[in-house]
Amino acid sequence: MRKRSKGSVAAPVSDDNASDVSSSVRESGENSSKAKRSTYVILALFVLIIQGSWAVHHYQFEVLPQPLTAQQAGKRGFSEEEAMKHVKALTELGPHPVGSDVLDHALQYVLTAAESIKKSAHWEVDVQVDLFHVNSGANIMVGGLFKGRTVAYSDLTHVVLRILPKYVSEVEENAILVSSHIDTVFAAEGAGDCSSCVAVMLELARGVSQWAHGFKNAVIFLFNTGEEEGLNGAHSFITQHPWSSTIRMAIDLEAMGVGGASSIFQAGPHPWAIENFAMVAKYPSGQILAQDLFSSGVIKSATDFQVYKEVAGLSGLDFAYVDTTAVYHTKNDKLKLLTSGSLQHLGENMLAFLQRAGASSYLSKMESVDGAVNSGKDSAIYFDILGTYMIVYRQRLASMLHNSVILQSLLIWGTSVVIGGYPAAISLALSFLSVLLMWICSVSFSVLVAFVLPFISTSPVPFISSPWLVVGLFVCPSLLGALAGQHLGFIILKSYLTRIISRRNVNLSPVLKADLIKLDAERWLYKAGLLQWLVLLMIGNFYKIGSSYIALVWLVSPAFSYGLLEATLSPARLPKPLKTITLLLGLLVPFLISSGMFVRLAATLIGTAVRFERNPGGTPEWLGSVILAVYIAAVVCLTLVYLLSYVHISGAKTTISIATCILFGLSVAAVLSGIVPAFTEDIARTVNVVHVVDTTGIYEGKEASSYISLFSSAPGKLTKEAEIIGEGFVCGRDKKIDFVTFSVQYGCWTQHGIESGWSKSDIPILRVENDNREDNRITEVIIDTKLSTRWSLAINTNEIEDFRLRDVAGNSELIMLGEKSSVDGWHIIQFSGGKNTPTKFSLTLFWAKRNIHAEHKEKRQGADQHLLLKLRTDLNRITPMAKTVISKLPPWCSLFGKSTSPFTLAFISSLPVNF
Repeated sequence: MRKRSKGSVAAPVSDDNASDVSSSVRESGENSSKAKRSTYVILALFVLIIQGSWAVHHYQFEVLPQPLTAQQAGKRGFSEEEAMKHVKALTELGPHPVGSDVLDHALQYVLTAAESIKKSAHWEVDVQVDLFHVNSGANIMVGGLFKGRTVAYSDLTHVVLRILPKYVSEVEENAILVSSHIDTVFAAEGAGDCSSCVAVMLELARGVSQWAHGFKNAVIFLFNTGEEEGLNGAHSFITQHPWSSTIRMAIDLEAMGVGGASSIFQAGPHPWAIENFAMVAKYPSGQILAQDLFSSGVIKSATDFQVYKEVAGLSGLDFAYVDTTAVYHTKNDKLKLLTSGSLQHLGENMLAFLQRAGASSYLSKMESVDGAVNSGKDSAIYFDILGTYMIVYRQRLASMLHNSVILQSLLIWGTSVVIGGYPAAISLALSFLSVLLMWICSVSFSVLVAFVLPFISTSPVPFISSPWLVVGLFVCPSLLGALAGQHLGFIILKSYLTRIISRRNVNLSPVLKADLIKLDAERWLYKAGLLQWLVLLMIGNFYKIGSSYIALVWLVSPAFSYGLLEATLSPARLPKPLKTITLLLGLLVPFLISSGMFVRLAATLIGTAVRFERNPGGTPEWLGSVILAVYIAAVVCLTLVYLLSYVHISGAKTTISIATCILFGLSVAAVLSGIVPAFTEDIARTVNVVHVVDTTGIYEGKEASSYISLFSSAPGKLTKEAEIIGEGFVCGRDKKIDFVTFSVQYGCWTQHGIESGWSKSDIPILRVENDNREDNRITEVIIDTKLSTRWSLAINTNEIEDFRLRDVAGNSELIMLGEKSSVDGWHIIQFSGGKNTPTKFSLTLFWAKRNIHAEHKEKRQGADQHLLLKLRTDLNRITPMAKTVISKLPPWCSLFGKSTSPFTLAFISSLPVNF
């Protein structure tokens, strides 16, 4: 009797089972002769997946609750109609940055609304209103955006509202903080960021004031100022207000756009808040993927929640609106773009959660944040399904589940390779090669388009105002590349299988062999998709990445479908075409859980491209588009890997290729023709117009220079805008400016009409008051910022070991001695405050020891390393020439503000090392 050969990839036929197989061969032969899958079925599957993904996104993020009137909501409910009255009142004031008279009006409005809530509260509820003023403070956080910085502040005022039952005195010792900010950037009226949040909080406070008589915890609503200047409001409250010691949990409301579904993008570290939110929220929305991206630094931003978590050691939730994120911090952050139902969505969720949290006795027993953070086992994994259900489980369970799936998968793969022997191992390797080729081609095709865009378009990001262009510009090349790469892998795999199957199935006809090879190759490609997600799950599990659940779902569901409908233990059965139901069943759950999230993240990336460059001109023009292109290619490769395995035995490849090329061509034509503009009046390009007075060379005997600078954080040149404005603007990379907190590497300058609107008395002073040059050199520098209450100072840490800053008039120490971080050899002080902020300071510099100084000598290679101090002072004043330029800005441009950017008038000064 001949010994049966070791198993193979295509169920080889041996003498022992030839008779048993003959009928199977005939059956398979009949089926495989009809194995060519219908083109219409494949196209229908593509349409179903595209339409289904969009439907999931629409239902999950765009279907919002019906706004309620005050009568419909009742005294204890939440009414968007009432909340919108607050948004309207605040936005009608116009921009209200820190230090402005308008901010005082906004504070007064919120204070009046708070007093009204106090008067209408339930008779058993105590509502306490506090107008809290902060003289000064300094926020030194070492992580994220604040590395190498000290954010100092002065003369800030907040409205604080505490609600608690009257007759339960111990309730004061445990409080829930709900926080947002009243101030805006100088360029925006702030309908989204964050008048919408303030309005929700006022309406929530009104509702809570009718419920709190049954609470076991107080609820504190903090309406702070100074958030836009570096989270100063939250820091000043949490470090100086007497109620801050009673807070056990913090909820922060933010906006990175205008309206939509307000989603949780940070939760924890303790899981209690997110677990209870998931239980009671009517429209739960939140994805740990956003938290992973935010905490990794991919999203360059910060919220007050960072202060509450890092400085106060609190756990809680961080919410944000992210719809139309391209208008963030621009003139278009206005009321008309605030989607109806947005406030109702957040308000109803928050009211239900505060009712539960307020009545809970658990807050006083909550574990310390340190324990949860250090162990990492109690952190929460969370995600919502269609904005209707929220799944929450802890990292401990996630690790057990992931490890179990990984071990079982490795066992199955290992067993199949051992049984299949060398041919199975080679087939597995070649199928995985097809995945690699798919990624390489998909990313290459998509990235190539991103590289070309700056050469064929007036803007490197022509899709900002019309996000649907991304489908043609990037999705089509990605899909075409993925199909081409996998097809190449399919050919290589088929070539190998031809040799194996021909050698082991000599009795089959050439036609049956050819069909058998295709069918076996198809199955290997499907299984390669499983292997791809298994690798991602293993990586995510190793690094304890919360969003690893995505890999788990995309692995388990298709694997279960394959095992249920396709796998067989019979060695005599030859493969048949994969069933369509296998694909539909396997992809139903993964697409339901993650497709809407993938679409939303793409929309967020598109919106943030408008403010991509933190140092204008400092990155290649194509970089923003490349990042988006890589993301889209990754999503295509990850989600369509199973579907693409079905295409190769159909006639759909040609049809798909032609369709994607046509759509790509139409999109390129739309870009080339200018029919679809990159920016519009509602989705504007972010620009800054700054009248700069530069005195950096005054110590070398040079006169102060003055000019108007035009620059943009959106990728692309400003030649078209400069041409429309006129006024003698000249653009180029030689128009560099060091604004201390960032640098402009490409901009436009004009010196027309620069004489008026400022005077020499506005120029700040850096004066060396005392310089002790003994072994431990100490230098005292007097800083006079004149009229400016917002300034930034960079200190050369290659020369200076430590420093302290003192308010001369108040004789108080603002920044004390202590270890301070630096970036690129500089530590930056960002200072801002109200109208009564001091403007004269004493800076005491402690020089580095001589041996340390010698070590740093070789590092002083940069153009600015000869400087000891760099100072920028800002004035929210529009000079006549700046006013002219702003009035001539094209309608698709909008001023842009953030904590590091200057106002419309900036003075730049410096002190050299050898002063």
